Amino acid sequence: MCPPGRLRHRPELAGLTAGDRDDYHRVMATEHLIKKYANRRLYDTTQSGHVTVDDLFDLIVAGDTIRVIDDKSGEDITRPVLLQVITEQESHGGQPILSTGLLQNLIRFYGNPLQGYFSRFLEDSASRFIAEQGRVQSEVEAFMEKLPLGELGRLAQANLESWQKMQQEMLDALQGQPPGGKDDAD
Repeated sequence: MCPPGRLRHRPELAGLTAGDRDDYHRVMATEHLIKKYANRRLYDTTQSGHVTVDDLFDLIVAGDTIRVIDDKSGEDITRPVLLQVITEQESHGGQPILSTGLLQNLIRFYGNPLQGYFSRFLEDSASRFIAEQGRVQSEVEAFMEKLPLGELGRLAQANLESWQKMQQEMLDALQGQPPGGKDDAD
């Protein structure tokens, strides 16, 4: 069994643009069959090893899909496990995706005649957003590749020199010296 978190890095994706990674995910995505045992342990039958909720998160982020079944009953429990993955991620701190207001609005749609439509709308919106994010990321990467590194180096050097000058002026002022670093009384 590999240690938890082993899925965070996929070496085969290193160096690919966002568009290439999306293509890779469409072609290479794997569906993982996960069994959940009575002791709440998760077993990935595709990789023949136990996994954690964080590992499931990594699989999904990497573009794979999961299907979770209860080992005893054979019942498909994918949705509750995905909700558990979301709950874990939302509680890790940082900026949550699901704000309190959004969650309250989601709850308001349960039992509403438009519940099915709303569900499809959310799914389509998320898919479009992710596709657009990939497109923008590819454009930014292409732009960055076209920038001459020499110009970036010159900009960084100018910023460093400006920062150093400002620091020296602050030190001089704290020591009671006039701007320029030398006291004329010497």
